[in-house]
Amino acid sequence: MSHSHGHTYFGVPEVCDCQANEQEGLIQLLEVFGSDLTVVNAARVSFAKEAQQMEEKDVKLLRYLAKHNHVSPFFHPQIRFRLKMPIFVAREWYRHQIGLARNEVSRRYVDSKVECWVPPVHSLREREPKLKQGSKDTAVAGAEVVHAQLKDATDAAVRTYESLLASGVAPEVARIILPQSMYTEFIETGSLYAYARLCKLRLDPTAQKEIRDYAQKVSDLLAKAFPHSWPALQGQIPVVEPVKNEVVQMNHVPLNYIV
Repeated sequence: MSHSHGHTYFGVPEVCDCQANEQEGLIQLLEVFGSDLTVVNAARVSFAKEAQQMEEKDVKLLRYLAKHNHVSPFFHPQIRFRLKMPIFVAREWYRHQIGLARNEVSRRYVDSKVECWVPPVHSLREREPKLKQGSKDTAVAGAEVVHAQLKDATDAAVRTYESLLASGVAPEVARIILPQSMYTEFIETGSLYAYARLCKLRLDPTAQKEIRDYAQKVSDLLAKAFPHSWPALQGQIPVVEPVKNEVVQMNHVPLNYIV
């Protein structure tokens, strides 16, 4: 079974059908292949059985599978998203590779208008000296001044980029001046279990707030699409360190930028 779902613009009410404005992220659920019943039947095929509709015994089966780490049936449903997020968030998102495929807009090929995210004043959190990574919940002193500095620096980088293009510099070279706050956009397809693991890790309180915001939106959408599988998985998946293979391929970092 394949079906499509809605979208969520950051900063725009979910009931709004308007297009995203500048400096807004986007999570659009393009397509879902499968359902809770897909997971159930992937599990029941071991006994040469197939269910035609969800029953209470099937809900209990989903909970049992998740609780006892019998996860292979949760790999069968596939979900396709269009995601738009700042590069610094995307590079953290890309650390999750198992069960996920991505294609990203490249600034080697496009030189249209750049969009960047300048955090609001309240998001300019101060450093937590006791942590190697992370921050306090409170804004840094002089947050208004810092915000102005960030905006000026971002605007200057974009103006330089546009000037380089006007001077005939190739887009693949001119892009090197653009900041990590620039939005990138990509299509991503993954299994239900891959997204469950991603969200479990990135919704942890120790994860950076900006990526938690995206993970929460993805989780909300999948909770609607998989009302029984999703809570079962989120309740049982342990928070563990990323596996050895989940690393950012550094040769890919400068190659994929955005409209």
